[in-house]
This record gives sequence, C-alpha cells and structure tokens, in this order.
Amino acid sequence: MAEQIRVVSLNCWGLKYVSKDRHERVAAIASALARSDYDIIALQEIWVEADYNQIRQSVVSRLPYTKLFHSGALGAGLGILTKWPIIATSMTPYSLVGEPTDAFGGDWFVGKGVGSVTVMHPILGQVQLFVTHFCAKGGESGPEYNRTYRLVNAWEFAKVTRQAAELGRYVIAMGDFNSLPTSLPMNIVLNHAGLVDSWAVSHTHIPPPSGMLSPIEGIVKYGITADSPLNSYRDSQPSSDPVVRKYQGKRLDYILFRHPSPNATNDYLPRLACRDSRVVFTDTIPGNSCSYSDHFGVEATLVIGTQAESYGGDQDDMASLKGSSAVWSNSPSELSSNAITEMMSALNASYRMSQDRSRKELTIFGLSILMLLAFIIGSAWVVIPWINPVFVLLVIFISWQATTKLYEGFIFGNWERKALQNVIEELELYKMVLASQAPQDW
Repeated sequence: MAEQIRVVSLNCWGLKYVSKDRHERVAAIASALARSDYDIIALQEIWVEADYNQIRQSVVSRLPYTKLFHSGALGAGLGILTKWPIIATSMTPYSLVGEPTDAFGGDWFVGKGVGSVTVMHPILGQVQLFVTHFCAKGGESGPEYNRTYRLVNAWEFAKVTRQAAELGRYVIAMGDFNSLPTSLPMNIVLNHAGLVDSWAVSHTHIPPPSGMLSPIEGIVKYGITADSPLNSYRDSQPSSDPVVRKYQGKRLDYILFRHPSPNATNDYLPRLACRDSRVVFTDTIPGNSCSYSDHFGVEATLVIGTQAESYGGDQDDMASLKGSSAVWSNSPSELSSNAITEMMSALNASYRMSQDRSRKELTIFGLSILMLLAFIIGSAWVVIPWINPVFVLLVIFISWQATTKLYEGFIFGNWERKALQNVIEELELYKMVLASQAPQDW
C-alpha cells in the first residue's frame, strides 16, 4: 500500500468579540479534529490563542508538533499542526495588506502573511508546509485598487513557495486565498510557484454547470467553501454575485502541492499525487443550528509512490492517483506573458490611484491646519461662554482628521507606492528573463 498524507485546511472565523458563536464553534472544531485522522491541519482566522490551545490540546496525542504564527497587532491568525517533527519555521508578512483606516476590513491590523514550517518526513525528507490567508477586500474583476492587494499577496506567496521547491523540498500549501480558481491571483500562485490544486486534479471530468445547481451539488462537484446557502452564516438575502448564483457559492479555500524542482539528482525521488479531495465541515455543529465556521473546510489525501508506480499503473493503490505528471516536469512552470502584462497593468493603475489619493489627503491635511488656526484665533474673540466647549470639540476632531490624513497621504502613501514599485520592477525583470530564455513564445 502506498504511503499517504491526510491534509485539512479550515478558516475558523475566530475574531474575538466579532465572530458569532465563537466559543461553541471552536469547541466543536476541536472535538471534530480530535476524532479525525489528519496528518496535517492548517488553520486560518484563529486569532485567540486560547482557541488555538483548545484545538491543539484536542489533537496533541496524534499531532504533537504545532506552530501558531504571530504577526501584526492582532496576530496572523494562522496555525499548523502536524505529526512530523518541525525543524524550521518562518513568518513572511505581505507588503500590502489593506489600508490603516479601513477598520471594518481589518486586514491591516491582523498582519496578513504566509507562515511556514519545515518538517522531516520519514519518506519524503524535508517538506515545507505553508498556510496563508489573502486579503479579503476587493473582487477578482476590480476595482484595480482593491484587486492589487490580493495580486501582491499572490506574487509574494508564489515566490516563497517556489523558493522552497528550488531548495529541494516538497511543498504543501494550504489556506483561504479569497480568490476564485480562474482568477489572476490563482493563476500567479499555480503557475509561478508550479503548485498543483488538489481539488482540480481529483475532479477533472466535471463539466461547468449547464443549469441551476443544488447547494449540495455546488459543494460535491465544484468544491464550494464560501457563500453556500447551506452555511448558517451566509446572508439570507439572494446574492447579486453571478458566480455565487451559478455555483451556489465560491471556492476560495485550497490545498496545493508540488515536488522539489527537478534536476539530475532527484529523478528517482518519491512522487506525490492526489488521491482524493473533498469539502468538509459542511454540517451544523452537534446540538446546535450553526455551522462550524463561515467557511467550509477542504481536505486532500496525498499519496506517495515511486516513479514506476506513478507512471506504470501496475499497483492497485496507485491506480487512482492524479496530478503526478503535472508536478514533475523537466521545465519549471512560468507565468504567461499575458498574465504578467495584466498584473503589471493592475499594479500601475493602483500606483496612479495611490498618488491621486495622497494628493487629496494632503490637501485635506493642509485645509485642516488652516481651520485649526482659524478656530484658535477666533476663540479669542468669542464672548459667549457655551461656545468655547464646542470650539474644543471641533479642534479635537479636526486635529484627528489632520493627523490621519497626514499619515495616510504621506507615510502610508509613500510606503504603499514603494511596495508597488518593488513588485513592478520584479515583474519587469522576470518578463525580460523569460523573453530571453524563450523568445519564440514571447
């Protein structure tokens, strides 16, 4: 029998004071995971350390090696639990994670990024596990300014996962990517990093829907993990999103994998392939009418086999493997010229919008300073006592407004544009290198 790795990823929706029914749901998640046989568990939005500890204690007998990643003011909300010894960890914050004044979005405060642990597997050797949660705000089709955050997340995620493979490690990447399978961010993740989508390779013969789907069909056939009518936390109002209407939700959560970058010395390394993938945590929690989270989870069974088994097909246990050839090719996966051009167009548009926004905010800052001077001078001529407290409140408000606009327009604006410029320059260099290597394709 081929060795296998059982993996699950779940967005726990665990923000303190904000997420509904958090205590009941975390307890139910911990109980469900305690009864499972997963070898790797990846968690997102697990921001309360006590919640993480509750889940960790429930599986510690099987998965003794764990890591909770710390980043930002409220933590990264990312965790990994595994049965194999952890030999290294890292946390890479994303350079663009939203705006500081977008308090309701929250991406700026929670320190979005990609956490990773390197484990020592008894057959594969070093395997680097990644968990991430891309920025939530913004759609796949724009506006470009919002879309940029997720594009930058995807580029930076693809770079670190690709680097792991180039160091000779197997890669398993999990998380809530907040992106549709056909979106540009997922194109960047899959093609630049050479990652394989476990759901896609285990559901290869399912055609697009030709009519109205049932919610169960959306989950079983198309891997819906978010905005499903079967989730108790979905808005009861009919969605205006055409993707949600067509598929009865969205597939935003993924388990991805790949082999080390191929070279002359690793031709006979074990092959990693996906036997099966499915959506989990779709029921309501026992004794309650609420779902485990506002997302469903996704699991995958990855099977380890020899090269002869993967391609020969003479072993019963390898008969259902999928994705072997897709992740073990003689040439590295690269982005297409069109994808690079589309991404650079979005980044340049965002750069110009950032400049315009900074000018407007600095103009508001200047006007606020003039208003403060006017109130200070005018207060000396006011003889009506009750007006002075009103002046004080106005001065406080205008001072806050001026400070905020100065920070957003000057400090954050310059920082944001430098981050955009860095990625644009990386893409320009990347495009030049690809063009020089394969001019016939460009």
